Amino acid sequence: MDSPQFTAEPSPVSGAGRAPLMFDVIIAGCGPTGAMLAAELRLHDVRVLVLEKETEPVSFTRIVGLHIRSLELMAMRGLLDRIREHGRQRPAAGLFAAIDKPAPTDLDSAHAYLLGIPQPVIVRLLEEHAVQLGAQVRLGCAVVDFQQDDEGVTVQLADGEHVRSRYLVGCDGGRSTVRKLLGVGFLGEPSRTETLMGEMEVGVPPEEIAAKVTEIGRTNKRFWLRPFGGGAYSVVVPAAGVSDRYAEPPTIEDFKQQLRAVAGTDFGVHSPRWLSRFGDATRLAERYRVGRVLLAGDAAHIHPPTGGQGLNLGVQDAFNLGWKLAAQIRGWAPPTLLDTYEAERHPVAEDVLDNTRAQMELHSPEPGPQAVRRLLTALMDFDEVNRCLIEKITAIGIRYDFGEGPELLGRRLADIDVKGGRLYGLLDRGRGLLLDRTERLTVGGWSDRVDYVADPTAALDVPCVLIRPDGHVAWIGDDQQDLDDHLSRWFGKPAD
Repeated sequence: MDSPQFTAEPSPVSGAGRAPLMFDVIIAGCGPTGAMLAAELRLHDVRVLVLEKETEPVSFTRIVGLHIRSLELMAMRGLLDRIREHGRQRPAAGLFAAIDKPAPTDLDSAHAYLLGIPQPVIVRLLEEHAVQLGAQVRLGCAVVDFQQDDEGVTVQLADGEHVRSRYLVGCDGGRSTVRKLLGVGFLGEPSRTETLMGEMEVGVPPEEIAAKVTEIGRTNKRFWLRPFGGGAYSVVVPAAGVSDRYAEPPTIEDFKQQLRAVAGTDFGVHSPRWLSRFGDATRLAERYRVGRVLLAGDAAHIHPPTGGQGLNLGVQDAFNLGWKLAAQIRGWAPPTLLDTYEAERHPVAEDVLDNTRAQMELHSPEPGPQAVRRLLTALMDFDEVNRCLIEKITAIGIRYDFGEGPELLGRRLADIDVKGGRLYGLLDRGRGLLLDRTERLTVGGWSDRVDYVADPTAALDVPCVLIRPDGHVAWIGDDQQDLDDHLSRWFGKPAD
């Protein structure tokens, strides 16, 4: 949908011969990452324009999974109940390389499950959220070029129109135009294998399908047929090779051919709802920022979908970047705050790329990878191993490097009980939060950026915590001067 125009007046011309700064941030791409970033920026009254090259939502209903950390972030912004209405919960188990092991029973989260939700639905809900907060979204607007200078970025659209903003963020997918124009390297490996995926009806009894899937699934983890509802099945089968027409969807005949090659039968598949293909290309942008242009989501990293981490990784990029970019625009950001976006998120993406590489190897039917898979399956009977892999996939194990300190420093804080409710309910405005069990501290001149809650009964085993807008613990202690130093580190100079 095209959202209403802003009522705010454009910024005045700031450089000779330059167009006015009409927006603070232009976002290329209105997928989950772009929509979430727009909403995060609007929490801080940043003027946002989102440009989406497509004119209509995608027509297929691929199911994506929101992992624990993404569910927590949605809870922080008051979105989870709305999103959960459209999804289906299942245990956070069998996530690493589809190894069938139960999740630990005591994961440190109030949202320790996987939420399956149709991709078009989550995109629509996040876009509506951004628009309700005041973001402007324009469909059918493709970015074809941009020029940046010391005061802003001038963006050229496919129809020849020029729009200008202080910053540009490329959230425009794995084939990102913004990244290519920026000249940022996209290092990694091209696809070596390709997999067909779709939803379609079948022409044989469910018992026959279940028996064949069980037989083949013992060694081939890239093959399944699963009931999807309404008489349709979700079908995944290895492709014959890596296609030179990757951008084109496969045909139903492609599916029949490969099902016969792998299973000896095509199961009478017909009446497809949607068909797609994906490869195992794995690439990471060399840099996430060049001047006033930044990258997030698939524009910054791509990897195979095993483990279901892609959408989650992008949404979490948006949460990390949103408040920092807003701080830069609002004028209170410490000098290096925006640089911490790449410093924190680039290593997280590196880790995701490595674990998806490992999972793809474990999907191979070759004897060597199958031997490693059997060994890892046995090792996952140890709680420490299983817990480590689950926390890695669901992103609740992330610890940013904030320097020396207690184990909680740099980690996200779970949704603990606090006075009058739950912690995440206090973070819906996208501000920092000081949770003070001593009732002796203050946020002083940072009260326009950081909220304060005194609660001696809060479920913490430390005196006080300073929490960033993305839910990560930035400071632990009980000394006011030490707190002031860390408030300055993350939230700039105090107001006069």
